[in-house]
Amino acid sequence: MPAAAPPLPEPAAQHLAQLGEQLRQARKRQQVTAAAAAEAAGMSRVTLHRIEKGETSVTVGAWLAAAQALGLELSLADPAQPAAQPLPDRIRLADYPQLKQLAWQLPGVEELTPQEALSLYERNWRHVDGQSLTMKEIALVNALATTIGGGRPLV
Repeated sequence: MPAAAPPLPEPAAQHLAQLGEQLRQARKRQQVTAAAAAEAAGMSRVTLHRIEKGETSVTVGAWLAAAQALGLELSLADPAQPAAQPLPDRIRLADYPQLKQLAWQLPGVEELTPQEALSLYERNWRHVDGQSLTMKEIALVNALATTIGGGRPLV
């Protein structure tokens, strides 16, 4: 039997429980069974259940495997770092050359909503010249994926 985990301060235990709940909700949203997710992560269904409950004795490696099996990413956030800029309500095509090329079939359109922009990128990514993406456009794609796309781009 594994040794008992040292007691966590209450805020840390609550945060762990929230992370577990987020994993569970992501699995449910993707309509993946616990058994299938556990198998994809290389763990037992019981271990996955313990992760989703936020139990402290589960290894970090198991947490990472569970997240990756669901296409998610665990990362540490530095509270001292400034938060990312929020997405604008409208995205000007003139500011993003690759997006503008993807929107060739929308004559007269100069702005898109963030949802429309992400949809264009995802449906037409094979036509994007990765070498021509500006840092600003890469940041936009990442922000769209993080904010709207559930944390990861479908590209």
